[in-house]
Order: sequence, then C-alpha cells, then structure tokens
Amino acid sequence: MATKTARSTETPIATPGEVLHFGLADDGTFPNNPALPLLFYLQALNLPDKNAAAEVERLLARNGWTGSWRNGIYSYHHYHSTAHEVLAVYGGSATVQFGGPDGITQKVAVGDVVVIPAGVAHKNLGCSGDFAVVGAYPDGEDWDMCYGKAGERPRADDNIKRVAKPKADPVYGTKGPIFDHWLGR
Repeated sequence: MATKTARSTETPIATPGEVLHFGLADDGTFPNNPALPLLFYLQALNLPDKNAAAEVERLLARNGWTGSWRNGIYSYHHYHSTAHEVLAVYGGSATVQFGGPDGITQKVAVGDVVVIPAGVAHKNLGCSGDFAVVGAYPDGEDWDMCYGKAGERPRADDNIKRVAKPKADPVYGTKGPIFDHWLGR
C-alpha cells in the first residue's frame, strides 16, 4: 500500500539574502559594542499577507529569541546595556540611525531583520505610517533603557561586557550570519 506524503506549498518565512555588518566604535556618549558588529539581514523574511507579525514571533521564538513585542523604533537615541536585540520589519519602512549622531544610517523595510548588539544606539529618523517591527531578545534577556546621559557609564560598559552571546541566529537557528559574525563558527 502506497503512502501519500503531503507537501507544503507554503514558501518558508526565512529566505537567504544579503547581510551587511558594521563595527561601531564608542563615540564618548554611546558605548556601542567593541566586540560585536551590527547586522542587517536584507530581505531575510518572506512574510505572508495575513498575520505577518505572529509568523515573525513564532520564527524568533523557535530560535530562542523571546520576550517579543510589536511596535516601531523610538525617535530618540537609546540603547540597551543588558541585552542584544533583534528587530524584524513586518510593515512599512524607516530610516534608522545606529551608533549615535555620528553613526550610520540605514533604510529598513518589510522583510529586513536587524540584529543589534548590546550597547549600540538606535533612533528612528523617519518612517512610513505603517512601519512596524517585532522586537525580541536572546533567551528573553531582561533589557534596560539607556539614553547616553551622564552617569550611565561605566555601569553600562560593565553590563555590555557581561551580556552572553546568543545560542542561535534569530532567523536561521543553528546556522546563519550570527555564527559568522558573532559566534565564530
């Protein structure tokens, strides 16, 4: 008796794309991260028309990036000294500055994923009205909010040094760019 095997006609959510990486130095106000580069996975997600945010949350959770939320990116420079962060764009587009006022500027759009190491400042410089991201943290790390204000350092610098590297890539799991650029595999 022959057994029929069901084939999925769905396109996988994670697709390979171009990866950009940038080392961002301490600018005196924002520590950025001396050891880990900022990563952009361009067009890494092939999102469905319905429930895109929920699909992204499931993908990230499967890969150990939890504590997810949905929103945009704040319109002021800020960073997290106690956690790395992933931002997956599921709506619209934005121009975002990373690394503080003298850092880099990158346009992000639906399907793009940004992996932000602890300490790297980020700010929304302008976005479309439908701009939306899912954010998450490796193993649901507790995150803090830092703004580049006097008195945040050296505590923030010490926190950044103690943040553990993630065990998996937020998009590709046991393989992917995070292994090439952060985990040295």
